[in-house]
Amino acid sequence: QVQLVESGGGLVQAGGSLRLSCGASGRIFSSYNMGWFRQAPGKEREIVATLSWSGNNKYYKDSVNGRFTISRDNAKNTVYLQMNNLKPEDTAVYYCAAGITTVALGRGTANYWGQGTQVTVSA
Repeated sequence: QVQLVESGGGLVQAGGSLRLSCGASGRIFSSYNMGWFRQAPGKEREIVATLSWSGNNKYYKDSVNGRFTISRDNAKNTVYLQMNNLKPEDTAVYYCAAGITTVALGRGTANYWGQGTQVTVSA
């Protein structure tokens, strides 16, 4: 099995930046496609970004495209989400996920989920 642990969340003012990290343990992290999702209070979980195992293919939710960057360091078993120019609308619990295919991740289906890290953006 694979265990995922997110970190890097916190409180930031609008326009600020945060870098989320997702550390993986268990097995063959490099074989998995990775994704970041978020869930705001009173709303359903939504996709933020996905990254293929090779690191060559990326997808971003339209509202974060150009502001967020997903990346991975397979040697460190870690995936990152760099978030710039944060907006109050970005406030949510952010979850890291690992899946066999990016198509499945796009549907919200993953093999493994992290526990989430809170991101709060004040106006």
